[in-house]
Amino acid sequence: MAAAAGLAAAVAAALGALLMAPALTEPPGHGSPEGSAPGPRAGAAAAAERRPPGRMDQALLLVRNELPAPGLRLAARSGSCHQCLYQFLAFVPPSNGSLKKPGTASVMVDTQHPLTLMLNSSVGDRELCKIQYHFGEFGNYSLVVKALTANTETVSCDLIINEGPINSYLPILFAFLVYMGILAVLIVGRLFMKIDPVRNWVYKKLNPRETDRLINSELGSPNTTDSINCDPAPHSWSTASRQRLHSLDTFRGLSLVIMVFVNYGGGKYWFFKHESWNGLTVADLVFPWFVFIMGTSIALSLSSMLRWGSSKWKVLRKILWRSFLLILLGIIVVNPNYCLKPLSWDNLRIPGVLQRLGFTYLVVAALELLFTRAESGTWETSYPALQDILPYWPQWIFILILEVIWLCLTFLLPVPDCPRGYLGPGGIGDFGKYPNCTGGAAGYIDRLLLGEKHIYQHPSSGVTYQTTMPYDPEGILGTINSIVMAFLGLQAGKITLFYKDQHKQIMSRFVIWSILMGIISAILTKCSKEEGFIPINKNLWSISYVTTTGCFAFILLLLIYYLVDVKKLWSGAPFFYPGMNSILVYIGHEVFENYFPFKWKMQDSQSHAEHLTQNLTATTLWVLISYLLYRRRIFWKI
Repeated sequence: MAAAAGLAAAVAAALGALLMAPALTEPPGHGSPEGSAPGPRAGAAAAAERRPPGRMDQALLLVRNELPAPGLRLAARSGSCHQCLYQFLAFVPPSNGSLKKPGTASVMVDTQHPLTLMLNSSVGDRELCKIQYHFGEFGNYSLVVKALTANTETVSCDLIINEGPINSYLPILFAFLVYMGILAVLIVGRLFMKIDPVRNWVYKKLNPRETDRLINSELGSPNTTDSINCDPAPHSWSTASRQRLHSLDTFRGLSLVIMVFVNYGGGKYWFFKHESWNGLTVADLVFPWFVFIMGTSIALSLSSMLRWGSSKWKVLRKILWRSFLLILLGIIVVNPNYCLKPLSWDNLRIPGVLQRLGFTYLVVAALELLFTRAESGTWETSYPALQDILPYWPQWIFILILEVIWLCLTFLLPVPDCPRGYLGPGGIGDFGKYPNCTGGAAGYIDRLLLGEKHIYQHPSSGVTYQTTMPYDPEGILGTINSIVMAFLGLQAGKITLFYKDQHKQIMSRFVIWSILMGIISAILTKCSKEEGFIPINKNLWSISYVTTTGCFAFILLLLIYYLVDVKKLWSGAPFFYPGMNSILVYIGHEVFENYFPFKWKMQDSQSHAEHLTQNLTATTLWVLISYLLYRRRIFWKI
């Protein structure tokens, strides 16, 4: 316990040092566009003192119009906004010829993605120039518009850097070095533990009592003992401890830790937020990975319970109870509509993360329970390459039918005032043709069956695409593909059962499945973010999103399985501990999100460094909490 407390203090102190890290440096490779002339630049310390007032992820742009009448209209389009309308930013008055004073206008521009700026004449809407540039955070720029000929037919637009932007990614590097330093200390400590006198002294102080013997499964966590049986023999517990796959808990814990960090804000970096529509960010990976490993755990835990003599009816009752509790916790406890006003039926969000987990668990676990059968070698001789698939052909038919239903509803269901098969974000996307068609059939089904007030009110497409329609990323139609994702995880679990202790066979099957998922993704997306048949989309939970994240999941599980369970080069720490208490950590981080020490008043709310410090500290605290619970043998299962 003393070691854990010391580690917590070290982590807190190191993360606190992020606040003292230099946040402003020379701009990291922001190239000058054609015709630009760099202005004066100062050192990091001086830049920090005179940082221009503004918001995070923004820069100041001053437009100087040296043209005579008429004035100019400045509009912009983000590089992350596919087929979007240009958005008006400012009117720039003409210059005063008699006073030789140019017309000026200042605007704040986004720095997260490249921008395309367009200047048009306010009379006749003639396009004068267009510039694409990636502005830097808190930078100060000037756009000078002047005539090259007397009749103003030829115009030049020069972008000048008045003051260089800051390096907003430096806090990430500093945080990485902090955690690497902590890892180095732990590795050195582990080497010292190999010295007999040191090891004996530490064991005497800590007095471990074989915590693994009392571990049980939660949310289908794999265990070779029957988790229903409350009084197993000591030999059974010992066997369970030895046979438990720590790689599954490590995988789950890794997904959960990233999920907590992302939900807490991810340092306010755009790549730690969900993609506005099509595409993938780090935040878009973790939920499907969690669903995947839940499916893997289902295969192992149900096999264990049935092998230990539990009846299918008894197991089914447990499945129903777990699903009911997950859905209930999601609706009552973890509900984002709390932030709007006191929770009532008028504004109760019905879909959600736990609700989807609960329903997905119900369908996949019931499907596995219904068609599971005693393992036999019937198929091994005739079809050795498919022995983990063919015995379960009814399950595959069921999943394929579900996917056909998703495809038919998505592409064939008529949606009022929207094109059939529409997969776009609505708003200003698709050049503003379908502003109220966010999500196509998926959004329409949720609004029709659940009502607009009972779904998520602030979708990730709201900022970039300026959508006004409510849309729920955990809606009804997308649940079909979350079932498919869990079924892929179920397949991974069956592989470990069929090829028990045959590490090469297990890893080779994981490689084959990852390649297969990757090929399907490449075909569906045409290896393009926007131009594929079915783009990768977390909001829609498109089938290409499932196959892509499934491909990554098989690869990641392969690596963790090799390191943790095969070569035993890694214990799985620290991710193993939250993986053992996933429901408690998830619900806890949601409930206590706005309480100290997980959140505090910031000195500078427009600093990535301070947000990153707060979010990493909160995430680290939950890892430490899960470690302390593990040491005290406290596991919350449902």
